[in-house]
Amino acid sequence: MPGFIGHWWFIILLVIVLIIFGPGKLPQLGGAVGQAIKEFRKATSELRDEVTRATSTEPEQPPPAPAPAPPPAASTPTPEPIKEAHPEPKA
Repeated sequence: MPGFIGHWWFIILLVIVLIIFGPGKLPQLGGAVGQAIKEFRKATSELRDEVTRATSTEPEQPPPAPAPAPPPAASTPTPEPIKEAHPEPKA
C-alpha cells in the first residue's frame, strides 16, 4: 500500500532516532514536535475561520431602525373654526 509504513519500518526509524539524539534528548524532542504541531493546528484553524468569515455570503445585519416617535398627546383642545362676524352680501 502506498504511503503505508509497516511496523518494522517504524521500529527501525525509532532506533535510528534514538541513536542520533540519545535517550536524554528524546523527551525534549517529543515536546518540541508536539508544540510545533499544536502551533500549526492553531494557525490553520485561525486562517480557516478568517477565510470562512471573509467569504461568508450572509450580509451583515444593519443596525435596527429607531422606533418611531409617538404622536403628540392631545393636551390642548382643538380650536374651532373662526366664524365670520359679517358675512359678505351675496349679489
